[in-house]
Amino acid sequence: MTIKEIASLAGVSISTVSKIVNNKDQNINPETRSRVLKIVKEYNYTPYGMVKNISSAKTFLLGVLLRTASQSNLMLNGILQAAQEQGYNVLLLDSLNSTDTELKHITSLCKNNVDGVIWEPVDENSSQYEHYFAEQNISVCYINGPDTAYNIDFEKMGYVLTQKLLEYKHSKIACLMKEKSRRSQMVFAGFKKCLFDNQIPYHDKMRLFISDPACCSKVLSHGFSGIVSSHFASSLILYEQMNKLHYYVPSDLSLVSLKDDVREAISFPHISSIKIPYREFGYYVCRNLIQKCEKKDQGEPEYTFVSQCIFDNEDSLDIPSFFRAKKIVVVGSINTDITFNVDWLPQAGKTTTILSSTTTLGGKGANQSVGAAKLGREVSLIGEIGNNTDSTFIFDILEKEQVTTQGVHRDMKAQTGKAYIYIERDGEGTITIMSGANGNLSPEDIQKRQHLFENAGFCLLSTEIPIHTVLEAAKIARKYGAKNIVKPAALKSIPDQLLQNTDIFIPNRKEAAALCPQHTTVEKQAEYFFQKGIEAVIITLGHEGCYLKTAETAKYFPAADFISIDTTGGADAFISALASFLIEGYSLEKAIRIATYAAGFCVSRQGVVPALIDHNTLETHIKKLEPNLLK
Repeated sequence: MTIKEIASLAGVSISTVSKIVNNKDQNINPETRSRVLKIVKEYNYTPYGMVKNISSAKTFLLGVLLRTASQSNLMLNGILQAAQEQGYNVLLLDSLNSTDTELKHITSLCKNNVDGVIWEPVDENSSQYEHYFAEQNISVCYINGPDTAYNIDFEKMGYVLTQKLLEYKHSKIACLMKEKSRRSQMVFAGFKKCLFDNQIPYHDKMRLFISDPACCSKVLSHGFSGIVSSHFASSLILYEQMNKLHYYVPSDLSLVSLKDDVREAISFPHISSIKIPYREFGYYVCRNLIQKCEKKDQGEPEYTFVSQCIFDNEDSLDIPSFFRAKKIVVVGSINTDITFNVDWLPQAGKTTTILSSTTTLGGKGANQSVGAAKLGREVSLIGEIGNNTDSTFIFDILEKEQVTTQGVHRDMKAQTGKAYIYIERDGEGTITIMSGANGNLSPEDIQKRQHLFENAGFCLLSTEIPIHTVLEAAKIARKYGAKNIVKPAALKSIPDQLLQNTDIFIPNRKEAAALCPQHTTVEKQAEYFFQKGIEAVIITLGHEGCYLKTAETAKYFPAADFISIDTTGGADAFISALASFLIEGYSLEKAIRIATYAAGFCVSRQGVVPALIDHNTLETHIKKLEPNLLK
């Protein structure tokens, strides 16, 4: 900084500055003196007479001048490590994204006679200050700036992020960016290159900005199944906003991101990320600067810093839903079941002694979802529970059984539904139900969660929830190409519109009689329902098996040979097994025969959820008795 430049900044003559810095300012206005001295101090001006005394000896002091130091912790650690290993000290300065502040810091570094500087220019105008370092022979290594600056290879990292999504069979991919971000632009360049190398056409809709209020709606409207994000903070925002729209990572959307050092402590959500190698980069640049200061021949340096791109996890990655095996959606009641074992069922005017009691997860929706999940199916459950302690109990069991609970909602104003079940010694029972939150599941709730029907093969519906909600779920399931299996529990009548949207109708003997009182035989009741436009009618008959009516077939199937202990969940076990094996490609008749075994296992044990059979045990048992039944 020269006296002429100081005079220009202060708006005074060169002689005025000279008089002030040499203490010959007796006749100068105090206000002018204060202004000049302030600028002299801010810009570290050194009078020529003092400059002549500055030693040319090495100071073993390095300067680090960053655009902003707020997010560079690990890079600074790398710089310090390299400096200390070589016997250097470091002077750190932050330009705060201001060229004015940057110039003040440059003059400070010159005044301190540093041997070299790691400089991150604020913008393209910063180059006008280069001459200050050149005049004092101070070596400079630029970072994140001009062509001769050292840079982390964000383009390669963007390429690797995109390649990971391609490995998971995604082709509808978008790049989530920050506006006016150099890192975002480099990641985006790698994103486009990876698409080109894999023959995937690029269009401008693939570029998203987290600052755009319509960002999430664009993800949905354009059908993106995978997102590459240049900033972890942007990933977190997208993650939370998509959750609010009931779209979830990774079942509905795969997400990969870069992660910087300020996000190191975040353990949830588990977004699959590549850590930006700031520490290694800082170490690399500082070592190169020291070699430059000591005039060691290093040849032409590699300005682009390349490191291994390793994902910390793959938890937010899955193949697109349309590549997965068809899943099952269950819409129905979720209860806590309180089961009482008694000698005889309660009767008016008589006292019944309870021999024992248990509390388990229940409700036809919950039972069927767990039954299908145990048989190896991907299952999404849609239902309502209360905000009491039962809700935590329910979520814990569903999570343990690997049922997807994104469609299960806590109703803050209701209790969780309860079922009080009385079981006699012969296994027959009776149930009383308090609907609770189940009664609040509305058609609007189904509409909000309709994305859960994507890639569904079957929708299992039971009528312990409002009938208009069941009808809405049946319509939406059909819209997404799923077939509906309806269990008409606790109904005195059933709308024809629901029957018209039903593919497989499964009442038990009593339910069939209640809904079709004009006919007294199972065959005629099944025929009545079939004539309503249903593809297949199956009337379950307890220990007598079931009866099937289709356009091609009308026949009885015997029950599997099991001793009945508790018949409560037999139908739920049957339905979940029927849907599971139909999805595997079995014929309806074979699936029914397999389902009778699943029901037999269930009724031979106490309770429902604990009694539901898993895929391996079921198939092992069937192979011993009917090996030709299985594929």
